[in-house]
This record gives sequence, C-alpha cells and structure tokens, in this order.
Amino acid sequence: MDLDTQIDPSPLITRKFSSRLSSIGGDDHDYNNEQSSITLTDFQRTASDAHISENSSSSIWRERILHPCTSMKIYFADLSSFFSWRFLSWLAIQNFAMYGGVSALVMSVSLPLFKEMGIDASKQQLYSTMTLSPFALKPFIGVFSDLFPIKGYHKRYLALISILIGLIGCSTLIALYHNRNAKEAALDPDTAYRLSDLLVICFFCMNVTAANLDILGEGKYSEIMRKHPESGSSVITFKFACSLLGSIVTNSYVGPLTDGGHFHIIFCIALGLLLTPFYPTLRGWLSEKKRRKSDPGMTKICCGCLFDQGSFQKKRTPFIVIALSGLAVPLLSAVTTFASLGIGIGVSMIVLLILATVTYVVFPRVVFRIIVAIMLIKISHIKLGGVLGYYYTADAQCLPDGPHFSYTYYITVAGIVGSIVNLIAVMLYQTYLSSCRFRPALMCTILAGAIAPIMDIILIKRWNHVLGISDKVFFILGSAIFEHFVNIVVALPMMVIFGKLAPPNMESAVFSYAVGIATFCFMMSQLWGSAIIKWSSMKTVGTDCNFDELPAIIGVCQILLPIIVGIPATLLIPNRLQTEPLIDWTKERWYEEQEKDENITESLTRVLEEESAEQEEGQCTEEVANEHLFT
Repeated sequence: MDLDTQIDPSPLITRKFSSRLSSIGGDDHDYNNEQSSITLTDFQRTASDAHISENSSSSIWRERILHPCTSMKIYFADLSSFFSWRFLSWLAIQNFAMYGGVSALVMSVSLPLFKEMGIDASKQQLYSTMTLSPFALKPFIGVFSDLFPIKGYHKRYLALISILIGLIGCSTLIALYHNRNAKEAALDPDTAYRLSDLLVICFFCMNVTAANLDILGEGKYSEIMRKHPESGSSVITFKFACSLLGSIVTNSYVGPLTDGGHFHIIFCIALGLLLTPFYPTLRGWLSEKKRRKSDPGMTKICCGCLFDQGSFQKKRTPFIVIALSGLAVPLLSAVTTFASLGIGIGVSMIVLLILATVTYVVFPRVVFRIIVAIMLIKISHIKLGGVLGYYYTADAQCLPDGPHFSYTYYITVAGIVGSIVNLIAVMLYQTYLSSCRFRPALMCTILAGAIAPIMDIILIKRWNHVLGISDKVFFILGSAIFEHFVNIVVALPMMVIFGKLAPPNMESAVFSYAVGIATFCFMMSQLWGSAIIKWSSMKTVGTDCNFDELPAIIGVCQILLPIIVGIPATLLIPNRLQTEPLIDWTKERWYEEQEKDENITESLTRVLEEESAEQEEGQCTEEVANEHLFT
C-alpha cells in the first residue's frame, strides 16, 4: 500500500460559519464570529483509519522507513485534522517561549549562578526542586480552571494572571541580583544562602507562568484526544518539537553569556519571553467556549468570576482530592528546601502513600494501576543532575584530573546538540513507535534509559582516555547524543498516557492530577538524589573536591533501580495501542453512571411516594363516603 497516493497535501482547514466538527478545534468565533471547520477527504480518512487498525500498523511502519517525507505529510494531515490552527499556534508559542525558553533558561542558569555563590551540589539540587515545584501545582490549577471561569473563560484570564506573576518575579530578579552581590555572597555563606533563597523565589514565580500555561494547553488537547483517540500522539510530539526548538535557541546564548558573567542580560531576555504569549492569549487563541451565568449549574461569585457549582456537586470528592494534591507538593518542597531535608523526605513518602490510597478510593481500579505504575517508573530513576553538573564544570583547583568544561561548551554546545537529537528522537518516535502498544514502548525506552548512564561512568572513570577519545568528544557522543535521545523517548509515551487518562468534563483536572503526581515523584527522586549527595563523602565545591563515589551511585540509582522497579511496573498499564482509548469511562461506570443510577432511584422513590399518597387519599375518600352513607 503506497501511502503517498492516499494523502492530499493541500491544507485541511477551511473557514465556514457552520460545521459538524467546529467544536474540535475550539470556539474561535467567540471573538471573530467564525468557526473552525475541518474538511477531511476520503483519502485522509483512510490514512487516519490506518492508525486504528492493528493489522495495518506494521505495513505503515515499513512504508515510513522508506518514505520519511510521506510520513511527515501523514503527520501534519492528522494533526490539522483534529486541532485548529489558532490553538496549534498558541501551543507552539507557549512551548517555544515558556517551556523551551523561560523554564529551560532558569534550569540552565541555576548551575553557574549558585555555583558562583559557593552553594554545593546537594543544596543546588534542592533549589532546582523548589524551582520546578510550580509544575506540581498543576492539579490545583486544573481544578481551578475547570470550576472557576473568569469573565466566562476557564483558561484565558487565568493564563493572563499567570503571565503577570512571572513578569513580577523576573522584574524582581533583575532588580535584586547584580555581580557585586554575588561576589560578596560568595565570601559569606550566610549571605549566600539568603540571596539564593530570594533568587529561588523569583525563579519559582517565573516557572509559575510556564507551568500554568502548560497545564491549560494540556487540558485543551486532552479533551480533544479523549473525543478523538485516533489522533494518537501527534499533538504530544508537536508540543515537544516546539519546546526543543525553543531550548536550542535558549542554549545558544545562555552558555556564552554565563561565561562572561552577564546574568542581567539573560534575565532581561527572560522578561521578553514572558511577554510573548500575552497577545495570543488575550485574543483567545487558546480557544474555548464562553460560559455565562445563565448556564445550568453556574453561579456568580464576585468580580466577574463564576463557579460551576453543578459540576462540583456531581464530582465533589475527585475535585477536592485533586486540588489538595496540587497544593501539598509545593508546600513540601518549601519545607525541604528551607527547613530540613530529612523531614522533607519522610513527609514526602507519607504523602506518596496518601496519594496512592486516595487514588484507589476515588478513581476506578484501572486508573489506580496506571497511577501506581507512573509512581514506580518515576521514582525508580533517582536524579543526580546537580552533582554531575558540578563534576563536568569543576575547575583545575577543585578537580585536577576533571574534564573542566566551560559553560559555553556544557550548556550551549552540548545543549544544542542534545536538543537537535531530541528533536530527531521526537520525529523517529512519531514515525516508528507511535503505533506500538504501551507496554513494549515503555519497556524498551526504560531499558535504553538504564543503559545511557554508563556513558557518564566511563567518562568519570576516565576510561575514554584508554580508548583514545577526548573528554569533549566522548561527552558529545554520550550525554549530549545518546542520553538526550533516550530521555525524550522515555517521556513521550508517558505524556500520551496522561492525555488518555482524562474522563469527560474533567479533562484539565484529571490530566493535571496525573501530571502532578508524576512531577511529585520526579521531585522525590530529586530529593533522594540530593540526600545521597549530601550523606556521601563527596565534596563538590572548594579546592579539594572528591567525586570517587559517584560512579557507584550512578550504577545503583540510575541503572539497577530502573530495571528492577521500572520495567515490572509497566505491566500495570493496559497493553493497548497508543491510537486506542486507554480507559472506557462508560464501562467503568464512574460518577456519570452512578449519577444516572441515583436519578433512577430518586425517580422510582418519587413514583412510589406519589402512588402511596394517592392510595392514602383514596382510602380517606372511601372512609368519608362510608361515613356519609352510614349517616
């Protein structure tokens, strides 16, 4: 079967005033009185149906090996068949400027910034955990957006408020930090920690913008993925591609500016990136239907904010559970970062058990098994990025026999190469693995992820010199290419699972709940990695650094644990194709069906009460008639 003859490469999106698919791409007509209409030819329907058929997936796989250009035509045809161009444009801008821009910038600059102030690797990794904690707020933001439309919109004004928070944080950062402060802080540990704490709060606010815009977009496309599971992973790979393009641009200037000590310029660029999604968000490119006070179940609170009391009453318990799970994680991160690491780790384990228990009680069993699998897969890969960054960038005084990479090489050169590799990995995944079942896809990617850290061990042990390969060349071949390739391939099937978990009318809330738990587990792996670094004999700053235990720690935490724990955990996930629905919510009879049963019961009770009342009234009438007759 030649797929090249089945695809019409002409644009698929037309503009009409009515269409049977106008709701798929959103409600752009809210501000320009137009609706998105999608015209799908018979050839394109055949191509889309090919994704659904398991028997044809192998032939498609073979065809795509020989026809990469045809594969890209199929990809963009499928993508534009389900998502409007305004939403895709908003998603591209948001991921390029926020996820691949601001968030990548914050994470890249934190290593040289805190290292310059004398902060060790363990504390720097804790700061990174706190900086990333806004992404764990996603469950709370998802519930808020579902229940509290502002001026009639669930997402638009919440996104604008999030952008304002990021602008305030970045402006404060620019006013607060300057080179003289950093040099003075490096001489006094107490001053360094106080200044670092303030900088982390600013980074936190900047990531609030990236995280909130991310979950609002995810809630939108998860809604469309639930309605049209045949869309597969197309929007996920599109999102990742835009993020990676943004990270390529970000890495290109962060390294050289960092080596020059020009942190202020980096922060000013971040301020411009935070402004980028403002206009398309204000114009409603994140398309959604406007809610009104007259809508069923909707009540007005104050200041143009509405409350979807009807939806809340129907699913009160899940909404409360999801919202609280989102608030718990940042609070825990703050306690761990600014108080005690040991207490934070203990509390995090208790919170994890509570989340698992609540998931078992509130959600269907299939959701519980999937969430537990996500927990095990994420936790089994303990993060050691902080200590690895310190090792690779250590100077000759700290580590005489180290690689001594500059930030231009470590952040810019390796970062750009890694992002390009990630972009290629996204395209290869979409071409060859997007039609696979979830279990084999996850097992293969987890196994590859467990092999990747061997490259770090070889470089730390200096075995690459025995092979005659320089540090820079081996690092590019290992960490920058192989590890980046594996990391993105591992993340893609997980994001597809998140998108297919969402039930009707709770897309943002349940999607954010799954992503929030995954982020929480990622943060736990960060905390455990920080604790291992702190409690080991390694020393990461000063003039007598010691990284002797690092290879053994990598072997246990990043090679053995993922294989022993992560691979068996994939058996808890339904072994379905990525183009199929992951959960049949109608069959699960979760809340929607329970409400129907309750309504039927109430109706039957009401009928019985009316019949009983009629019988009693009839008996009373008969008794009165008998009394009159007797009289």
